Amino acid sequence: YPEEPGDDVLRIYTTRPDTLFGVTYMVLAPEHPFVKRLTTSDRAAEVQAYCDKAAMKSDLDRTDLAKDKSGVFTGAYAINPVSGNKIPIWVADYVLISYGTGAIMAVPAHDLRDWEFAVKFDLPIIPVVEPAAGYEPSKEESALACDRDGKRIVPFAGLGTAINSGAFSGQSTSDFKQNITVQLQNEGLGRKAVNYRLRDWLFSRQHFWGEPFPIWHELDAEGNPTGLMQTVPESELPVTLPEMKEFKPHGRPEPPLAEAPAEWLYKTLPDGRKLMRETNSMPQWAGSCWYYLRFIDPKNGKQFIDPEKEQAWMPVDLYIGGAEHAVLHLLYARFWHKILFDLGQVSTPEPFHRLVNQGMILGEAELTGYQAAGGKWVSAADVKDGPEGGPANVHKTTGEEIESVKLPPEQVTKKGSNFVLVEDQEIVVESRAFKMSKSRGNVVNPDKVVEAYGADSLRLYEMFMGPLEATKPWSTTGVEGVSRFLARVWRMIADDRADEIRLNDAVQEVEPTAEQLRMLHKTIGAVTADLENLSFNTSISRLMEFVNEIGPQEVRPKSVMEQFVLLLSPLAPHLAEELWEMLGHSGSLAYESWPAFRAEFVVENEVEIPVQVNGKLRGKIKVPVKGDQATAEAAARKDGNVAEFLTGKQVVKVVFVPDRLLNFVVK
Repeated sequence: YPEEPGDDVLRIYTTRPDTLFGVTYMVLAPEHPFVKRLTTSDRAAEVQAYCDKAAMKSDLDRTDLAKDKSGVFTGAYAINPVSGNKIPIWVADYVLISYGTGAIMAVPAHDLRDWEFAVKFDLPIIPVVEPAAGYEPSKEESALACDRDGKRIVPFAGLGTAINSGAFSGQSTSDFKQNITVQLQNEGLGRKAVNYRLRDWLFSRQHFWGEPFPIWHELDAEGNPTGLMQTVPESELPVTLPEMKEFKPHGRPEPPLAEAPAEWLYKTLPDGRKLMRETNSMPQWAGSCWYYLRFIDPKNGKQFIDPEKEQAWMPVDLYIGGAEHAVLHLLYARFWHKILFDLGQVSTPEPFHRLVNQGMILGEAELTGYQAAGGKWVSAADVKDGPEGGPANVHKTTGEEIESVKLPPEQVTKKGSNFVLVEDQEIVVESRAFKMSKSRGNVVNPDKVVEAYGADSLRLYEMFMGPLEATKPWSTTGVEGVSRFLARVWRMIADDRADEIRLNDAVQEVEPTAEQLRMLHKTIGAVTADLENLSFNTSISRLMEFVNEIGPQEVRPKSVMEQFVLLLSPLAPHLAEELWEMLGHSGSLAYESWPAFRAEFVVENEVEIPVQVNGKLRGKIKVPVKGDQATAEAAARKDGNVAEFLTGKQVVKVVFVPDRLLNFVVK
């Protein structure tokens, strides 16, 4: 935007080149190098004072959309290269030097921040984008409406059709963007580019507990920093913290390390130059961004990791962490790892092969009933939020005020997918779980759960609640159910009715039946696959199915019980160890091999097929897999339900589909 040929060019970055004809002023960040150069002498003092004030604010403060816009005119002007208009150049702190070029073209008609600035400082507003017919301004746009020249005007930040844009008028926003970009490139006035919203990473902290920076600052004769720095020689790394008795924050700008012993803090070079260490320390990221690499080779005193070990172990197969954890730590860890990869220090471009975000466990579900005047119960489906400033809840139809009542679990029962009142099951009760917090009083103390039900019950219930990634409400009755299941597992193998606990008489040194082997290997295959997929809740369901089928049997082969206990061990390790010892083993089952799945044992020998008479289901029979029609017919005729509909009838046709269907056509 040079005012005259040969003048300085202010480079800007924009995502909306289609609004160039609507530029009515320009804004520079207070740190922009052109500020002093462009500011006229009569405006210099005011501009400098504004820049000094802006330097005291953080980027977050400066870009807060809710803050009142501020700025100062430099006294200089620029020329809009597409319209030829002369436009004023301002300085404002809502423009950041770290994003784009630190200078913006302001299009107040179509940018909400520019609009606020233009309204406050009475700058021109030229609309150059027309919204589609019937467009209703957004809440944010409507809030900025104002009167100008006796007319109500509203900003429009969306896409539409070009107006007041010369030869481009009438073009859609997308077409205009492409066409104006081509023209600007052909005329040497601009180029297409991608800009990233990256900010400098603040990597210094003013506390004692952090890795010291390996940096020396040069000092002048008076002991003040000259601005020159040098790194600590590699032979002196790592720099360790000094011994200090007092290192708490002291309310002064200097970090605690500025009070470190002089022999650590200062150094004099042979040529007489004095040096002082950097007294800021590194944040926690300095360790957490690469700890997974150091874990592989933690005692290596020569290098941070042995290349052979790194190649053998990396990348990390599975990383489990919360979503918030992933946003911060894993973002930075990947950043470090990619730099190390570019430097040839690691062999993989990505540090983590798979990431799983576990869900949050909410507090116990809170049950809320609703009552109208007089105590009459109202179904939750008939209640809605009240108007702002009015009652919290109102009846959807009548609008009358509704009171909410917290209900104890004994007053509520489950009916289908809803919770209802025990005394009136037509009244639906609201069930809602909230994030655990002290203020809400719904925090579950795991120590108390362990005290009441045992560590394995707590552990098993947490995995049984639902998918690992799902957010789930806590339920004490759910823990009780899991505890009962573990008690059944105990009784399936142990007998504690006598004074001394011993092996249950049903557990015997016998060969398993074909059906017992089928159930065992079906469970081994399913649990193994579920654990590999981190589907813990379904793996527990498989174990429950096994106990339901094998538990009641009068003879339970010891070999089958041993394999079951091994399957249980990752989920309920304490109980599994006790049962393993009871089965006659002296060593820990942690050193045992995982049960091997054998597919030949799960092949079904029999199949259940429906039996129809004249197309209507009359019974079901079990027949050998791939059995013949005669065998199926004989089994069907022996079935009482089927025989009832065949007695006294003439069978004119039999339809048989192996392993699928048997149908008698009779008259």
